[in-house]
Amino acid sequence: MAVKRRMAALLPVAGQGAYDTGMKTIPLDLRGLKCPLPVLRVRKALGEAAAGSLLVVECTDPLTSIDLPNLIRETGDAIESRPGEGPVLVFHIRKTASADPREPTP
Repeated sequence: MAVKRRMAALLPVAGQGAYDTGMKTIPLDLRGLKCPLPVLRVRKALGEAAAGSLLVVECTDPLTSIDLPNLIRETGDAIESRPGEGPVLVFHIRKTASADPREPTP
């Protein structure tokens, strides 16, 4: 229950936040997980997310600040904000409308 309250405090209220685009916000609490688990969980969440969704990723592994931008470069999605200094790193990642390479183009 405390995790939900913490995440609710981080997310903007509809109509008041800079990230209010009408798309879904997906919180990912990955605190305590070590490499490579945070990146693998983000990859899975991006694969299941609709285009335009915002992932709010919280993690504590310092290597995530290197690994996560590399993942986003590979997937073609966008990091809207990067973490500052502190024990908890918070990334805001926007899922782009990239085409699935397995689908044929018309």
